[in-house]
Amino acid sequence: MHRLVTDGRIHPARIEEVVAKTKKQIEEEIVEIGERTVIDLGINGLHPELIRMVGRMRYRSSYGRNLLQHSREVANFCATMAAELGLNVKLAKRAGLLHDIGKVPDDNPELPHAILGMQLAEKYKEHPEVCNAIGAHHDEVEMTSMLSPIIQVCDAISGARPGARR
Repeated sequence: MHRLVTDGRIHPARIEEVVAKTKKQIEEEIVEIGERTVIDLGINGLHPELIRMVGRMRYRSSYGRNLLQHSREVANFCATMAAELGLNVKLAKRAGLLHDIGKVPDDNPELPHAILGMQLAEKYKEHPEVCNAIGAHHDEVEMTSMLSPIIQVCDAISGARPGARR
């Protein structure tokens, strides 16, 4: 709207042009945010569609909290806890970042986000431990690895710490 009013040319063709251009810019920004996030966290080999979904987390909130900030925090907590326990830090960080990826898609709203996230991770060929950790972080599926309770605990810590929620 701002671009149209500033330009002064408000007619159907111009509106469609500005909307298309703005959608393209937002999509590019989403991909850039996703790429920057995985680089910052040192996560390699993530499927481009999952990177895009990580970027979309920036525009989602859960309990009044930005979903991307929450997921980054969980990823860092998971890495620390996995290191202390002598587990795979890279997998823990990956699972922590992706644990709420099921909150991003607009389709399948009847599925719990943990199950949807697990299905997405499986679709994009994530490690089975990561998939299980995503699906099990709200006890929707049975935990099959040591990574799963770490994700569940770190998610709870991030959500329950002072200042995390409104």
